[in-house]
Amino acid sequence: MSKFNRLTVKEVRKETPNAVSIVFDIPSNLKDEYQFKAGQYLNIKHLHEGKEIRRAYSICSTPNSGEVRVAVKKVEHGVFSTYANDVLKAGDQLEVEAPEGRFIFEPKTDNVKNYAAFAAGSGITPIMSILKSVLEQEPNSQFVLVYGNKNAEETIFHDELYKLQEQYAERLFIHFVYSRIRENDSIFGRIDKAAINFVVNNKHKEKEFAKFYICGPEEMINTVNDTLQERGVSKDHIAYEIFTPNTDGVNPVEAEGGSTKVTVLVDDEETSFEMPKSEVLLNGVLKEGIDAPYSCQGGICSSCMCKIVKGSAIMKKNSILTDEEIADGLILSCQAIVTSDEIYIDYDDM
Repeated sequence: MSKFNRLTVKEVRKETPNAVSIVFDIPSNLKDEYQFKAGQYLNIKHLHEGKEIRRAYSICSTPNSGEVRVAVKKVEHGVFSTYANDVLKAGDQLEVEAPEGRFIFEPKTDNVKNYAAFAAGSGITPIMSILKSVLEQEPNSQFVLVYGNKNAEETIFHDELYKLQEQYAERLFIHFVYSRIRENDSIFGRIDKAAINFVVNNKHKEKEFAKFYICGPEEMINTVNDTLQERGVSKDHIAYEIFTPNTDGVNPVEAEGGSTKVTVLVDDEETSFEMPKSEVLLNGVLKEGIDAPYSCQGGICSSCMCKIVKGSAIMKKNSILTDEEIADGLILSCQAIVTSDEIYIDYDDM
């Protein structure tokens, strides 16, 4: 199991009026622990008014860049995002966990492939790491990016992307999509079926794409995913990570009455306790003071994933685990309602 370390903030850089990127100073004794793959994220722990909160932010730098940088977009009523944008400064310290995540790209120098990505808003952060890794480490591969925002001013990494497009003019193709303004060489509207087909079937119809990466709100991800599959793209060639979940997809689980005996294995230590079956499994675990891993608590990251060794549970929402993984006993504990009188879950065997 990974653990949180207190890291010093090396730089806070304004990316847009409502977004910053943060670079962490990684001590030499923690360098190995903070090695990452393009597309992974960091969990950050922050104390606000005496209450601990955890947030996950994707790394936007590349593994070969020598820096660990995340981007944080301010959201309305966002406790940590507001703090990061308005208060945080170089020299401050934050509790940061080692990199996690399965939305990854691992480059191979001899690859000759075409990749495409669809991102909206802050969904660009993991895509940025993947995109630059392709450009820097696969010299014969090409990348197409479709990137949606309200306008150019709110577009994170806007200037950097333009510079990359100039530098890699024969290998990087960017299509900005703006919902509030009309600009030359951009698509007006949102990343909808028409925009997707325009890019894939028209602008780049000669390309066969090896992989599609999608990141942003769940509604946009579903639109891109469905449109690609309609044109015959295999599920295996599509990877996605949700940044904003759609609550319409929550499964109304009918919780049973009574209680269940829960045994939890974390960091080679077993703990047993009783909890109501109607309560979400992770909530019961945390109430017992068990230091189980978690972050979003909304079923859109994989931090709280564990394995059911004994017993059963149903997830209210799952946008991450495959049918095969569920059959193998994996579950998101932040979405799990226990359906057995006894359950044993293992956070270590991940």
